[in-house]
Amino acid sequence: MAPTYIVMLGPPGAGKGTQAKKLAQKLDLVHVSTGDLFRENLKNETELGQLAQQYMNEGELVPDDVTIRMVEERLSRPDCEEGAVLDGFPRTPAQAKALDDLLKKFGSSVKVVPYIKVADEALVERLSGRWMSPSGRVYHEKYNPPTVKWIDDIDGSQLYQREDDKPATVRHRIEVYNEQTAPLIEYYRDKDLLVEIDGTQSIEEVTEDIMKAVEEA
Repeated sequence: MAPTYIVMLGPPGAGKGTQAKKLAQKLDLVHVSTGDLFRENLKNETELGQLAQQYMNEGELVPDDVTIRMVEERLSRPDCEEGAVLDGFPRTPAQAKALDDLLKKFGSSVKVVPYIKVADEALVERLSGRWMSPSGRVYHEKYNPPTVKWIDDIDGSQLYQREDDKPATVRHRIEVYNEQTAPLIEYYRDKDLLVEIDGTQSIEEVTEDIMKAVEEA
């Protein structure tokens, strides 16, 4: 049987990473996050990691071909024989085309593309309400507030807000995402692979809808 490949799409704060992990567990597939892949290659100072580092040091985006080679190397490992859930890749139609070509080599193709949709303002509320403790605990002013405002429940330390969680930064991140991925969403819609999922539901309901989309694909 051909391996199963699923591409997860969704803006920052939509819960894409959480859902990709859950889906991979349920289907017994590998969760391939490009963020993790980059960190692994940089940490292990692989040839691709060193190449990516050169671009990053110069403040440039890592070119598609380097990212694609990292993904190809990861998907070629034995644990990906049955397929994978891709999270964070592809980001552009050019990367999607390269992924199609790569999966052809494995005798397969993208099965389905669940796209978790959440309105921009809801995303801003989700992300800009996040407060962090120095030890890494995450609070949310609406969904998971500390007992005392801005104070960690466990050790009493002062909570803070990350720069990239501030409302103006969050709005910019969402705008960039929308601009970058709008063509990608159309690419998969044209191929009849895109399934829109309502990301405002509970985590469990979103997982159920994604599983249904996979089963029906």
